[in-house]
Order: sequence, then structure tokens, then C-alpha cells
Amino acid sequence: MSGEDAPAQQQNAVDQKQDTKPAEEPKAEPPKTESAEAAATPAVTTEKAPEEETFTYRSLVLTGYGGYDKVKLQVKKGKPVLKAGEVMVQVKVCGLNFADLMARQGLYDRLPSPPVTPGMECSGVVEAVGEEVTDRKVGDKVMVLNRFGLWQEVAVVPAGHTFLIPEGMSFEEAAALSVNYITAYLMLFDFGNLRPNQSVLIHAAAGGVGIAATQLCKTVKDVTVFGTASASKHEAISQGGVTHAIDYRTRDYVEEVRKISPKGLDIVLDPLGGSDTHKAYNLLKPMGKLITYGAANMLAGQRKNLIAVAKNWYHQFSIHTLSLIQGNKSVCGFHLGYLDGEMELITQAMNTIVDLYKQGKVKPRIDSTWHLEQVGDAMRKMQERNNIGKVILTTEPMPEEEKKEETKKEDKKEDKKKEDKKKDDKKKDDGKKEEKKDDKKKEEPKKEEKKEEKEEEKKEEVKKEEN
Repeated sequence: MSGEDAPAQQQNAVDQKQDTKPAEEPKAEPPKTESAEAAATPAVTTEKAPEEETFTYRSLVLTGYGGYDKVKLQVKKGKPVLKAGEVMVQVKVCGLNFADLMARQGLYDRLPSPPVTPGMECSGVVEAVGEEVTDRKVGDKVMVLNRFGLWQEVAVVPAGHTFLIPEGMSFEEAAALSVNYITAYLMLFDFGNLRPNQSVLIHAAAGGVGIAATQLCKTVKDVTVFGTASASKHEAISQGGVTHAIDYRTRDYVEEVRKISPKGLDIVLDPLGGSDTHKAYNLLKPMGKLITYGAANMLAGQRKNLIAVAKNWYHQFSIHTLSLIQGNKSVCGFHLGYLDGEMELITQAMNTIVDLYKQGKVKPRIDSTWHLEQVGDAMRKMQERNNIGKVILTTEPMPEEEKKEETKKEDKKEDKKKEDKKKDDKKKDDGKKEEKKDDKKKEEPKKEEKKEEKEEEKKEEVKKEEN
């Protein structure tokens, strides 16, 4: 949410330690009377003020654009300073979102340039409140929504960007609720105007937004949900409320939808972009709504893939208003990151979602929990589409045994990289040797030809001499 209002990583000035001079040795003085000694006591007994301990906290920092290793765990010094209207939160759990993966590659424009701490949602406990804060107090358990800066142990945010965690909700569930459920809710009900007996296509139905959207669809009577996901996830999304699960890797989802719903769909949620947006628009029935909210097709591999980016832009969807009129269709664009100035709208949506949670109608599904030290593995799992539900990070320090195991894994990875490099170098050397052999083979016939030419020349010379 509001980057201007998320200065957690901008408030890291190191606390200055006060200089203390060594006390001078007292000079010899003549004996004093008891009353004189009593009068002088305040001047002689000076207690040394204890030095303020330097405050530190761990933070994940995007150091540059690229692979998983670009997000590093660092220790920051200095306690963040609270401004009026802000609260300090001791972060317990952080949410990982697809936008964070795109931000790592430099494809998300709502994140400032590196070095910067990512993270749009977290849950934790209010540790301090600034002036003018009346609706939050120290000890409150809260969910936090911000534009960036939440992947760390301590975060300072506007009080209006926090929401009280309801009774019975865990910190893990709270960290999985904000981004996914607000996104799904505003798309389906504010843009989509979802009503009974309608049909909805949800791409990436096993992801965080996909599961949230499916659960919200089931709060409306007789809504048919089409969900795309790999075959291994079909059982899970079907149990979660997807009516028709489609394996997008082996089937043409357009054909599959048409078989079941020849007239088309009422709502399509499109996080893919590119050519898939064209397909989504063509799947709409009259009065249907396409809601596009991402460009996941741009993400191919650890680092920015220029071919994938160019392909996505080349197939960018565009349409003339006359075509919209004639087709009786609508196209909407949604981006939660650009709604940071609409906190009243977001708060209303969150209040409704919390009420639905209390009623047991929605419940975040946690796929896996990772320590901050394991952020690379967490991002890899999500980027390779191996998750069913929310991938989250815990600020709880990793146990020493796990750290050792993690170190061993990293060492193995490094050894593998070195081995692969050696193999590549050997292949290159072997290739060069083969080239030299080939060159040598090519030179041998030439040498034979030159030898024969010389012999012919000698014979000619001998003949001339004889004549």
C-alpha cells in the first residue's frame, strides 16, 4: 500500500551513543565537618547513566534485480521513530505474493528501487503508538497492509493500515488474508457485481487469490466456478469449491469452458495478460465482465526474461469502445497497489471479509511456512507453481539444527555450481581440442599437397638440368 507512508526501512538511523568522560581523581581536601560533608554530598555522588543499548532487528532486503539470491537477510540498527498517526508493529508472520516475485525482477513499479525491503502484508503485535492514534493500543494483534516494507521483524506504518485480528484467527491466517481476499472481494463484488446463478473463470485457482475468489464465490447461491490448475491440484481446488477443474497444461481451457457453457461466462478473472486476455474477452457472454489484474505471463525463470516480457507486450489486449458497445461487454483493470489512497474502501472490504471469516464462510489455506533465512526457497516454490494456497514467512529465528542443514544445502548447491562450471569448462576445452584436431586433419592434406608440389618442382628442375 502506501509507500510514502511505509518508512520502516527509511528510519534506520543508528542511535548515537553519548560520550562519557572518565571521572577525575578527587583532590586532597582538608577535613570537613559532618554538616559540610552532608552539604557537599550531591556534588560528589554522581551516578553514571546507563548507556542505551543499540536496537537491532532483522530485515529482508532486495539488493538488486535478478534471481532468488538478490533478497538477502540483513540486520538493521536503530529503533524506527514513530510519527503522528503511526504505530510500530512487532511482526510475527509475513505474506508472500506474486507481485513480490515480479518486484524481484524489476517488473513491479510500486516498489522503490533497491536496496529496499519488500512485503505488502504481515501480522503481528502493536509495540508502540504515535501521537494522535486513538483506535490502536500496545498489545493489539493486527493485520497490516502496506505498499512495501513489511518483510522484517519491526515495521512502522500508519495506524489506518492495520486491522484488528478477530478472536480465533492465527497470525499465519492473518498474514494470508489482506492482499488475496481484498483483491478477490473488490474484483468479484465491486467490479463484477457477482449474483446468484452466474459463472466465473478463475485462473491459478490453487493460488492465494484463486482460493480466496473461490471461497467468496461460494458465498453467493448457485455460482458455477471454472478453475485452471495443474492436474495434481484438482482434488484440492474441487474440495475448495471449484465446480469444473481444468488442466491448462494438457487441455485448451477455452474449449473446455465452451463444452460446458456454450454461451460463455459472466465473469473472467485474468492475472495472466498477453494472449490470455484476448481469450478471456472472447469467453464473455453478453453483459459479461473481464477483470484483468496481473501479467503473470511475463514471469519466466529466475531473472527477467526479455523474450517473455516482449511477447506479453506484443499480445497486449486492446479494444475499440465501439466493439464494447456492440458486444455488450465490459473490461476492468484492478491493482491493489494503486488503491493506497482509498483506505476507506479497503477498510469496508476488510470488515466484510472478517465478518465472513467469523461466520466460517472464508478461511485462508496455508501452503507452507518458511523462515526469513529461507526466503529464496519460498519464492522458488511459488514461482514454480508448486503451492496450493498461501506461502508465508515467519520472523521466528531458525533453530540451529535447521541452520546447519540449510548451510549444508547451500554448500551442496555451491559445490554443484562448481562441478557444473568444471564440466562446462571441460566441454569447452574438449571442444577446443577437437577443433585443433580437425584443423590439424585439414592441414595434413595441404602439407601432402605442398610436399608433392615441391617434389614435382624438383623433378622439373632435374629435367631442365639434364636438357
